This record gives sequence, structure tokens and C-alpha cells, in this order.
Amino acid sequence: MILFGTNPIAWTNDDDQSIGAHIPTEQILHEAGEVIGFDGIENGHRWPSDPQQLKDLLGRYGLKFVSGWYSTALLTRSVEEEIAAVQEHLARLEANGCKVCIACECSNTVHGRPDVPVNARPRLTAEDMAQFGRKMEEFAQYLASRGVTLAYHHHMGTVVESPEEIDAFMAATGPATHLLFDTGHCTFGGGDPEAVLKRHVGRVAHFHAKNIRRAVTDEVRAKGMSFLQGVLAGAFTVPGDPEGAIDFQPLLKILADAGYDGWLVIEAEQDPDRRNPLEYQSLGLKSLKDMARAAGLH
Repeated sequence: MILFGTNPIAWTNDDDQSIGAHIPTEQILHEAGEVIGFDGIENGHRWPSDPQQLKDLLGRYGLKFVSGWYSTALLTRSVEEEIAAVQEHLARLEANGCKVCIACECSNTVHGRPDVPVNARPRLTAEDMAQFGRKMEEFAQYLASRGVTLAYHHHMGTVVESPEEIDAFMAATGPATHLLFDTGHCTFGGGDPEAVLKRHVGRVAHFHAKNIRRAVTDEVRAKGMSFLQGVLAGAFTVPGDPEGAIDFQPLLKILADAGYDGWLVIEAEQDPDRRNPLEYQSLGLKSLKDMARAAGLH
């Protein structure tokens, strides 16, 4: 069954919490659930940490808890330490019936640093990637034993950004490690999203429908801008935006042909003062639903 979700970063950013800080939490949930009509919403810094309080809060607006970002630090700590660190987050996922844990290695990421160019991100050697993959697979096996699938989020500013790194990471991990395929990060990272998705669709457990404005992402690269500077400049947008560069229809058809079953999430952070979240998320959901239906995703 296909469900449609959003992420609160369309309204208020997690990496720079001053972006959208003036927007009330109740407005975010009301617009997402009761006005636009999403099935669920991902994690954000505004949500309560208590699993039951979280479930009750979202439920009042007709929303499910989709899942949420978890920052791993497997390059700097052991798998045992990672397992200990994830317990509070895992409890929230389990209590809310989440099927996936969205994970991204953040021990040395630059995406949350406004003063560091995204081009200056860390990179792993082939040997380091192999070791990292072994540890991530062990961590994913633990999550699987708890009934939760690890969905790794390739992301700008991190050690898994480029299409070659996505390929290397997937080769370095095993069957317990799945992929969160993010259309915007794949394209911004230099990949052809159709080609990358075709290679790994069998292990895709979560899907972020994120669009990019090509002129802005090119400017970020050329001018050595930080990831957050790119966000504020308008690097990302929603499916259906005529300014967007990504054709989602063939990507959704690839998912349909592979029998994808799960969430399609519009995760597209913008400056809410420049681009109204209600307007853009409404456009995104209508466009994504229309395209999913045409692709045969039900």
C-alpha cells in the first residue's frame, strides 16, 4: 500500500532552527493533515520525545508518524555504542508502528554547518567505505531483529553523496541495509536518478520525492556555498513545480514495476518566508498523487 507523507522541514528547518521558527506547531500539523491531506509526517525538532505523546499529537490531526532521521556515528564509535545510542529513537519508531529507521552517517558531515561549502564534504577511501559498510550492516541487522528496516539516506555534505558512493555503499553493505532513495539529493549529488534508482530499486525501503532548481544547485557548486545557503537560495522544491528539474514519472514507474510498497514522502525544505509551505506542499501532493496513479502505484 502506498502512503503519502511530508516532512516538517517544509515549514521549519531542523538544521537551522531559526528558519520558520515563527510558524506555530499547530499550524504545521493542521495544514499537513487537515488542509492538505497527507497520510503522515516525518520527525522534526518540534515533536515530543515521548512516544505516546507523539502518537497522540499527530493523531489529533489525522497523521501517522512516518519515521524520522537518525544520525549514526559509526565512523567514530562501535556498533555496540550505536545500538545503545539508538534506543530512545527506536522506542518512538516501535510505539508508532514505523517500518523504517532513516539513518545517515553524521560524525563528520558538513550539511548542517552554514560556514562550510558543501563541496568541502568528507570522503572515504575504498577501504574505509568497506569497513563502514560492514558496521552499518551489523547495525541494520540489529534493527531488523527489532522489526525495523534501516533505510540509509544518501545526503549532500556526507560520505555517501555521489552516485559512485551510493553504489559503493550498497556494495559494502548486505541484505539488512536498505536505501532511502532521495531524488533531489541524488541529482544534486551528480547522479542520474533514473539510472541510480534502477540499479538499487530492489533494496529501496523509503522514497523522498524532492525536486531541485538546477540553476540554484549549479550556483551552490560554482560559488562554494554551504548546504544551508543553498536551501535558503531555493535549491529544493516539490514535485510539480515548473521550476523543478526532475521528472518524477519514470522514477515512480520504476518503483511500481519493482512492487514498491511504502511511503512516498515530499521532503523539500525551502524558506517559508519566500515560498509558502501550504501552497507548495499542496501542489506537491496533488502532483505526486497524479503521477503515482499514472505509474500504477497504489
